[in-house]
Amino acid sequence: MFNIELKDVGKSYGDNEVLRGIDLSIEQGSFTAIVGRSGCGKSTLLRIIAKLEEVSKGTLLFTGEETKEPKIRIMFQDDRLLPWKNNLNNIALGSVNQMLAKESLEKVGLIDKQSDWPDQLSGGQKQRIALARALASNPDILLFDEPLGALDALTRMEMQKLIEGLWEQQQFTSLLVTHDVTEAVHLADRVIVIDKGVIQLDEEIDLPRPRVRNEKFTYYEKKILNQILGG
Repeated sequence: MFNIELKDVGKSYGDNEVLRGIDLSIEQGSFTAIVGRSGCGKSTLLRIIAKLEEVSKGTLLFTGEETKEPKIRIMFQDDRLLPWKNNLNNIALGSVNQMLAKESLEKVGLIDKQSDWPDQLSGGQKQRIALARALASNPDILLFDEPLGALDALTRMEMQKLIEGLWEQQQFTSLLVTHDVTEAVHLADRVIVIDKGVIQLDEEIDLPRPRVRNEKFTYYEKKILNQILGG
C-alpha cells in the first residue's frame, strides 16, 4: 500500500516557475482528477509523481511500504504503441510475459485483436491497448495524462466506463489530468484545480457510483468551472 505525499513542492525551468507550494496527500486506491487551464502546471505535477521530472523544491514521498518502490505507469493522450510490434507484443514489454499480456487484453475486451497491428485499430482501440499495457504490470499507481482527449464523444464515454470499472476491480491509485470537468466529476472522488502553479480548489466529490447527471453532479461541475474560469 502506498500513499503519495507532496510537501511544499515547486518546479521551475530557469526563471519560469511552473509549480509552487504544492502540499498534497493522496491515499492508496483513491481516484483523483487534476484540472485547470492549459499551462497551469497540471501535467508537470503528474510527471513529477511519475518520476519523469525532479522537483526543484520540496519533497515527494511514497509512504506505506518501506521495502519497495511503487510500480507507477502512465497513459498519455497519444497511445505510443510501437508500430513494428503486434498488439500482444506491445503489451508484453519489459517484465510482462505473454500470459499477463493476454489477461490484460481480455480486461479491455480486445483479446481478438492480439495478433493485429496498431495501424489496424481505431483510435479508441489503440487507447485500450495502451491501457492494457499499463495494467499488465499490475501497477500500484496509474497516471492518466489526458488519455481520452483525442477521442470522439461516444468512444470517450466507453473508455471512461472501462477505466472506472477496472479501477473498481483492481483498486490501483488513479490520478487523471483532464481539461474536461464533466469527465473529472464522473470519474474522480476528488477534484483538484490548479491555477498559475498553485492549488486553488481541493473538492471531494460525494456522489454514488455509477454516476448520473443530477442536480448534485451539476453543482460540482459549476463550482469547479467557476474556479477555473473566475478564480
